Formats: sequence, C-alpha cells, structure tokens
Amino acid sequence: MDASSIIETLTAAVPGASFEAGASVDFPTVYVPAQHLVEACRTLREQLRFNVLIEVTAADYLPREPRFEVVYHLLSIPNRLRLRVKVRVRSNDIDGVVPTVQGIWPAAGWPEREVWDMFGIVFAGHGDLRRLLMPEDWEGHPARKDYPVQIRKAAQTYEPLEVSEDEFRANIERDRQKRAH
Repeated sequence: MDASSIIETLTAAVPGASFEAGASVDFPTVYVPAQHLVEACRTLREQLRFNVLIEVTAADYLPREPRFEVVYHLLSIPNRLRLRVKVRVRSNDIDGVVPTVQGIWPAAGWPEREVWDMFGIVFAGHGDLRRLLMPEDWEGHPARKDYPVQIRKAAQTYEPLEVSEDEFRANIERDRQKRAH
C-alpha cells in the first residue's frame, strides 16, 4: 500500500478534505489538513487498520508558514505497514492548534503533552495539557527555533596537536615505564 492508495481511501471517506503525498525514503507519508485530522485518523484505524500509534512529534520550520508540522507515526500490524501522517500547523499569534487523536488512539495522551511542552502546539480537546518534560514553572517552549538560548559562551577552537616522531616514541617509552612501576 503506497501513499496514493491511502489518499484514495481517505478522500472517499472524508469528503471535502484534500490530502497530499509527502516525500519519504522509508515509508508512505500523507499530509492531512488539521480540521480533518480526527476523521482521517478514524478512517486510517477502522478501514486501513492502522491500529498502533507509535509516536507523535513535531518540527519547527521557522520562518516558514505554516511554521510547524505535527508528525504521527502509525503501524498496521495486520498489513505489516507503517505510515507517517503530517499536519501543517500555522503559528497563530501564540500557539498552533491541532485536534487531539486520543479518542482514536488513547496512547496519544503523553506524546501530545510532550509536543505541547516542547513546541507549544495546543491539542484541542486533550483535557490534560500540562508540563511533562519541563518543570511546572518553566516559561516558554524550548524546542521552538525562536526560544531564547540561556547559555552565552564563546565558541572554542583548538589547534591540532602536532608531535614529532621522536617525541611520539619518547611518550610511548615514558608510558611503558610508568606501567612497569
């Protein structure tokens, strides 16, 4: 099953939505509009039997708009097939918003919290978006490309160590003598 056959099934099941295949080197990738994500995921689970949500993550493509992509990795055990579903998310003034898929795959709860914690992408309907990786009093979302770096340190460069053949032999001999004692 390739991306085009998956898109055919999704198009028939979710009228009015437009899906597109994404570039991929490992397994099919399909872009799904955020407003049709829940319907599309329900179709993927019920009709195409993608019964396992492996992972939810995100990417920040600042300054591009839409800025974010939420990425879902799915597995169909009966079909022995993996699928990557991507959702483009605009950066509203503060946070992007995507509907939660917890109703389809309950395992989405913690990964969605992690994405919210690190990127600030809100999963509408989640019900428990609170810090998971960062302390409760942490300000901001550290995986965003515009997050201010906290450490100010000048770049360090080093000169390569050059040792002559005689110095190298002397160092080896000195090390042998140290081990012998």
